[in-house]
Amino acid sequence: MPAFNRLIRFLAKNGQTYYGDAILPAGVTDIAKVKKAKVIKGDIFGKHEVTDQIADVRLLLAPLALEDVKTVRCLGLNYALHAKEAGLPLPKYPVLFFKPVTSLSGPTDPIPVHPIAQEEEGLDYECELVVIIGKEARDVSEADALNYVLGYAIGNDVSHRDWQVARGGGQWSLGKGFDGWAPYGPGIVTSNLIKDPQTLKISTRLNGQTVQESNTADQIFNVRQTISFLSRGHTLLPGDLIWTGTPSGVGMGRTPKLWMKDGDLVEVELENVGVVTNKVEFLKEGESAKL
Repeated sequence: MPAFNRLIRFLAKNGQTYYGDAILPAGVTDIAKVKKAKVIKGDIFGKHEVTDQIADVRLLLAPLALEDVKTVRCLGLNYALHAKEAGLPLPKYPVLFFKPVTSLSGPTDPIPVHPIAQEEEGLDYECELVVIIGKEARDVSEADALNYVLGYAIGNDVSHRDWQVARGGGQWSLGKGFDGWAPYGPGIVTSNLIKDPQTLKISTRLNGQTVQESNTADQIFNVRQTISFLSRGHTLLPGDLIWTGTPSGVGMGRTPKLWMKDGDLVEVELENVGVVTNKVEFLKEGESAKL
């Protein structure tokens, strides 16, 4: 078990970047509201300590530094009602795709939309429970699977449906892997606090309107099953992220379609973790996303 409960990575008011254990007021569970944290020293996946040094939080960053992330595995069609709205049968096995680590971004970063993804309608939101692997796992049983979890976060699997489906060449990664299209956080809540990841409310708000509202209990393949399946013949490493699919209510499944536009504000929320809030920002030709 890690020594921390709510892991954050943050820029402090003294200008330094730290890993820390978020200090929240009594009754507050949204990590996005953190003001102070105890600084963590050492390897968050190995030997570490939560020190008595308290730092003021200026800005929350992506919970893991890019060099601490190994792979970003993602499940598609993993909520029963989402498969129904897509008009697709329930999958027999988890539908797996990958995002590049460069798609990862922080809980308040803009969602940068390259001009190539501005050509057609289809920019969509997807709230997702994100599982962070804490130790090497291979061929693990479902019963033992949660022992390999460092903790949980909430993420937005931003997608462009035209590039995903019509122009994706039969795979989904192209329409989901643009730079900055996987904001997550606002921190990582460990299994010390979340004992059962299948009981969590999950939602999305677009410009203040609730567009997704579900519970992780609707997952077709739960977290235990997913970790066990993905570890069969494949080694999961500390720092691997598993995005576990989105519930119903995506823009693609609505009539009429509901696509995100330049300037839109999108918020994804997970019970007992908090809110990730990002503004859609259309880039000009030649502009690059900030990694």
